[in-house]
Amino acid sequence: MKYDHILEKVKKIHFIGIGGSGMCPLAEILYSEGFTLTGSDSAESDTLERIKAMGIKVYSGHFAENVKDTELVVYTAAVKSDNPELVAAKELGIPCLERSVMLGIVTRRYNRSVAVAGTHGKTSTTAMISQILIGSGFDPSAIIGGKLNAIGGNSYVGESDIIVCEACEYVDTFLELNPYLSVVLNIDADHLDYFKNLDNIKKSFLKFANQTTHGIIYCGDDENSIDTFKDLDLLKITFGIGKNCDYRADNIVSNGMNQSFDLYFKDEFVTNIKLIVPGKHNIMNALAASAAAHHLGATGREIAENLEKFAGVHRRFEVLGVSRGVTVADDFAHHPTELEAVLTSAMNMGFRKVWAIFQPHTYSRTAILLDDFAKALSIPDEIIISEILAVRETNTYNIYSTDLGAKIEGSHCIDTFEEITDFILENAEEGDLVLTMGGGNVYRCANMIYSALEHKE
Repeated sequence: MKYDHILEKVKKIHFIGIGGSGMCPLAEILYSEGFTLTGSDSAESDTLERIKAMGIKVYSGHFAENVKDTELVVYTAAVKSDNPELVAAKELGIPCLERSVMLGIVTRRYNRSVAVAGTHGKTSTTAMISQILIGSGFDPSAIIGGKLNAIGGNSYVGESDIIVCEACEYVDTFLELNPYLSVVLNIDADHLDYFKNLDNIKKSFLKFANQTTHGIIYCGDDENSIDTFKDLDLLKITFGIGKNCDYRADNIVSNGMNQSFDLYFKDEFVTNIKLIVPGKHNIMNALAASAAAHHLGATGREIAENLEKFAGVHRRFEVLGVSRGVTVADDFAHHPTELEAVLTSAMNMGFRKVWAIFQPHTYSRTAILLDDFAKALSIPDEIIISEILAVRETNTYNIYSTDLGAKIEGSHCIDTFEEITDFILENAEEGDLVLTMGGGNVYRCANMIYSALEHKE
């Protein structure tokens, strides 16, 4: 809260990496409030085009002169310390804030901020809550980690005192937030390059919960969450399938991509919810979203009507299309728990064969969770593993995709997307699902496969 009053002192703000999915929504909100914004980015994207269309001046590339007329600089975590704009701003004595700090400042300007945390499902659940509240006339602002088709992007600027956002635990960035209402979907072992162990992750989530001002909604089926929040002195609301949960799903019916369940609150029937997104994990996401929206005043009818329209978020079991009888889809899953949930759902959809293409994301995650990855990736009929995407790391773990492949019977280790595309074209048949998975750029492989199928002679 050290910088909470800084927006009262400045008018001109420059965003380094303004096209980022986390930066664009903040820029849009501040621009709507009357601040003069500029930004810079080195890569074209849909979010960058959205920013430009608003009339915000965007510089292509990063140069020191881009910050000469600004009063405050906001930068993404991906910006390195030697970035010319960041260096120049510090030399000129211009305040510089990392994106998570600005997110905290912005969300505290709303009386009812809803922060969605958890190891898995944050983007989908944030999107579901946003869709319910926007569709029900609550007019919230929203900051989502992926594109929501209902709003044509990953941000929405409303006029009410509600804002919905994701709260990411990596490097404790969610500790910059002080939400009115926290939603914790699950607590699992991830980002162990930073946290080292599960106990440290639990401690961070407890700190996050203790920074909440009104109440916390968490999964009553998740043992790690139950243990973490057992002594929390705060309004606690649980969701899940278990009979002891405050918000509970009953009479669950799944049929391919579609599923439904009855929503109960403290054993009273609220509504029947129909979903057009698959998997038990999406039932849990919908339960969390329903609990948050209902607590904020949405009716059962409003929750049901808007969740039935929810068609998912970009890169969350996103179907590119069907070509030559082969369905091609892409998913962001990059942790063993996420992979298990998505692949289990895929195997129950009635496809002749499920081909999973997995791009491991970071050496540390792959090495530390190697056996868990092997177990999850043994679920589909066929598994193809590409080379590991390094992201921010060097391979000090001496780990390779072949180490993972060796633990999975019948796996195929194929390094490049071009080679994978050729392999799929030679082997996939009508009635198959080809599903690319990973937190990196493996969606490019899905696009390549779908395009190749479309143009196959």
